[in-house]
Amino acid sequence: MPELPEVETIRRDIGKEFTGKRIKAVSVTGMRSVRRHADVAGFISRVQGRRLSGTGRRGKYLLLTLDTGDVVVAHLGMSGQLLLAQPKDPAVKHTHVVLRFAGAPELRFVDPRTFGELFVTTSDQLEQVVPELAHLGFDPLEDAVAWTEFAALLGARRTKLKPLLMDQRFVAGIGNIYADEILFAAGLRHDRPSDQLSPQEVRRLYRSMMETLQEAIKHRGSTLTDEQYRDLFGGPGEYQQLHNVYRREGSPCSRCRATIVRIKTNGRSSFFCPHCQV
Repeated sequence: MPELPEVETIRRDIGKEFTGKRIKAVSVTGMRSVRRHADVAGFISRVQGRRLSGTGRRGKYLLLTLDTGDVVVAHLGMSGQLLLAQPKDPAVKHTHVVLRFAGAPELRFVDPRTFGELFVTTSDQLEQVVPELAHLGFDPLEDAVAWTEFAALLGARRTKLKPLLMDQRFVAGIGNIYADEILFAAGLRHDRPSDQLSPQEVRRLYRSMMETLQEAIKHRGSTLTDEQYRDLFGGPGEYQQLHNVYRREGSPCSRCRATIVRIKTNGRSSFFCPHCQV
């Protein structure tokens, strides 16, 4: 599933390409991608003819604000893609929603596995429609959190570091890939108790989180071997080429040359260096 860097990359690109443009027509194939609406017409009527006035992000959710004040919420799920295309370009398989902009390319929602979705709501109803958004933790890109506050948050939770980094109620937008990469950069094991870090380790973790996410955005996110994440222009991310531990089991650690290992906990893989992550 795309994480914060991938969703933020798409948000920035959509903002540059489509902000201020009017959606002259909308087409929807089937109900699965707009399933929160009673029918396809209910979705189309709130989007067609409207102008995109801005873009936002809440955790892994992309928000496209219309000039009416309505918000088109996009969640990519496991395989969703938002792709820019010219009207003459043939639709790729699994194209479920198309927004046709006046004087601009089209924005197409492609989703082979159909776990993703698009829906329209108002900004003041957003948290009622998606209750998890009401309980999101701080956003590493948007919220200014001092390391001392971060330390207090860590100490209050008293749990293992990796599950905590992936807990959207603690920090928004981090998933399996970036939790492993952040912990490697900080030199900390996935199973370290959050309330037993030294002040130096807390500062290192906080800095690693910020730097890893910013660097991933700079390289347009991570595209794995399934190639399901694509940016707005259909290109893969490049940050996977810089992964230090994620899916690198058996490879030498870039820092100490020990062998990267993989373990499974509660059905989820963790990748780390057993020597320099302590």
